[in-house]
Amino acid sequence: MAAHHREAGLTGMGVSSSTDRPFAKGHGTGNDFLILPDPDGGLPLSAEHTMRLCDRRTGVGADGILRAVRCAAEPEAGDMANTAEWFMDYRNADGSRGAMCGNGIRVLARYLVDTGLCAPGHIRIATRAGIRRVHVPDSAGAPIGVGMGRPVLPGPGGITVTAGGRSWPATQVDMGNPHAVVMLSDLTAPGSLRSAPLVEPAGAYPLGVTVEFVVSHTAEHLQLRVHERGVGETLACGTGACAAVAAFRAGTRRSGPGEYLVDSPGGRLRVGVGPEGEMELAGAAQIVAHGTIGAPLWDTGA
Repeated sequence: MAAHHREAGLTGMGVSSSTDRPFAKGHGTGNDFLILPDPDGGLPLSAEHTMRLCDRRTGVGADGILRAVRCAAEPEAGDMANTAEWFMDYRNADGSRGAMCGNGIRVLARYLVDTGLCAPGHIRIATRAGIRRVHVPDSAGAPIGVGMGRPVLPGPGGITVTAGGRSWPATQVDMGNPHAVVMLSDLTAPGSLRSAPLVEPAGAYPLGVTVEFVVSHTAEHLQLRVHERGVGETLACGTGACAAVAAFRAGTRRSGPGEYLVDSPGGRLRVGVGPEGEMELAGAAQIVAHGTIGAPLWDTGA
């Protein structure tokens, strides 16, 4: 990985040859992503490309890919072009497409501001789950916040999660992507999480589900581990932190506004709940490297 400085604006965003393509790498509380600039929508990103790039031994390594494309150049986002300039095309490490990623959108916003493509302040970014409003402060090290909307809890569904040889009931939460939240007293109970937890009944989530294991230390302080669909166990999950808060509030019959700290192996996120149940996610997000992808990772992944 060749790290180097990029000038602000679109300089350096074009493809330098048929095989060399620029990228950046960033993370939000340890949840790491590759950012592929594609302002004009001409990048042929396949599932094979994504898997090769995200491989931590033979690729660059990441939990997922954020393709930064203008809404006007992306068929999926054309109807949002009047409200948002940029679309977050999020891909999980296994090549599948994701609708929303709370940490990813904060990292993408950091990138857009760092490269001069957006000014600090409030930025609207389109996703497959709709438009999200992100706030990027002037200070590079300040937390970045994003409005996550209202969680949807479909009610009792008889969902059971099995991991580490044990089973627990789970709460279903939709944050623009599906979650199954298990409340525990011990975060070591699910075991290593090297493989995806079993979620039953079979077929409840035909496209997969992200599973959170959560303990509550106080009424405003949660800790979690997460197995993200299409990725595996990750150091943090933004939508997962919101889902954990939503499930905790439902289980303890809490209502009204509130502020919560959610700790994961990668660090701390803050989740605020507004009067109407809308959620705000905030935490650190950084761009740590820029580089160029060459032929071995790109051309062979077409």
